[in-house]
Amino acid sequence: MNNNTQHIVIMGAGLVGSMHAIFLARRGYRVSVYEQLPDIRKEAISAGRSINLALANRGIDALDKLGLMDEVNKLLIPMQGRMLHNEQGELKFQSYGQKPEEVIYSVSRAGLVSLLRDAAEATGQVTFYFKHECLDIDFKLNECQVHDKINNQTHTIGYDYLIGADGGGSQVRASMKALNETEFTADILDHSYKELTIPAGPTGDFQLEKEALHIWPRGDYMMIGLPNPDATFTLTLFMPNEGPVSFAAVNDLPSLHDLFDTYFADAKPLIPDLEADYFNNPTGYLGTIRCADWQYQKAVLTGDAAHAIVPFHGQGMNAGFEDCVAMEQALDAFNDDWDQAMPAFVSSRMDNSNAIADMALENYVEMRSTVNDPKFHLKKAIAFELENRLPDYFIPRYSMVMFHLIPYAQAFARGKIQYKILDTLAEGIESASEVNFERAERLVKQKLPKLS
Repeated sequence: MNNNTQHIVIMGAGLVGSMHAIFLARRGYRVSVYEQLPDIRKEAISAGRSINLALANRGIDALDKLGLMDEVNKLLIPMQGRMLHNEQGELKFQSYGQKPEEVIYSVSRAGLVSLLRDAAEATGQVTFYFKHECLDIDFKLNECQVHDKINNQTHTIGYDYLIGADGGGSQVRASMKALNETEFTADILDHSYKELTIPAGPTGDFQLEKEALHIWPRGDYMMIGLPNPDATFTLTLFMPNEGPVSFAAVNDLPSLHDLFDTYFADAKPLIPDLEADYFNNPTGYLGTIRCADWQYQKAVLTGDAAHAIVPFHGQGMNAGFEDCVAMEQALDAFNDDWDQAMPAFVSSRMDNSNAIADMALENYVEMRSTVNDPKFHLKKAIAFELENRLPDYFIPRYSMVMFHLIPYAQAFARGKIQYKILDTLAEGIESASEVNFERAERLVKQKLPKLS
């Protein structure tokens, strides 16, 4: 534990900012966390961001390192795979992996962030300031201007080091850009999303299979459903902004009912508040933020502030938690010399964050369209068999991302080679039983290095 008296300021008390606070407090730092929103532990915050998230191995690893998984487990619902709903209401289950432990978990955003904030405060080293908005940063003086919305006062806050964990609309990043100390791109998809709800059934039970992520894949658009501990499902409808089936086109009651009667008929009876949910809930945008430099002077960006991604690989939170671990490792490596640790942290995460951004975009096409292709299921079966035969050489890319700690950039690079191998093996056949797996093993060893 570091017994120095340095003051670390974190902008953003979301999942990533709160986790960073715990790690730093345990190193002995005095940590102040500023958040413009209210504290969800004390007052409700209106919907708009997903109320549940997918927790996978990278996030679990970070929570394990903090000794919090026993508490987090109480919030989790395991999802064994995807439950695909076709337009006729027929179901097809597709497992994520082939080992019992290869599942992902639905978790409440509010429940998890509340747990992390409680754990941070329990260290005695962390103070949260809610309804405090960052207005400006003086990087030469190491000071922030923060507006206290409760008392309508503006304060100057000094820091030794500053962590920008303030999300996709980061003020820390904007302050860096204003000085031309970083550049960033915000690529907004021409698709958006809307949240809907399936309530618990009359007896308080789940109305769909609870241990699955439900997908209604429809080509250019889709709906997904994640289970909640209260037996409800949060549905997220993803559609283009413009076009025949789009948010622009579904703009009144007849078009809404026509959409659901035609394409989501099995789900419609389960959504009693469809009209209210659709027209009252906000339409959220989807985008990817790539930042050219995450560090300037004594400040560093992390999480969505540095690398916001679309949600289609379930890795936004997990990637942010992995940032926290990487920061911890950098501080360990340089004995808490932040001036060396910060650039090392950025270097370790930049390529990986770009890789998961690309994979998340690709996964949107897979979820809404490719999952309906018989060839997709054939290649998945071949991939599972190759993993059984050559676990040191071949792990399906989805599994590398979700169930291992293999760096994202490595998973992305290996995945490109593996897709070519699977294309070759699946050509001209209809069943994995037709594959000559002795030849397949030789091909894999020829094309792929052994996993380290």
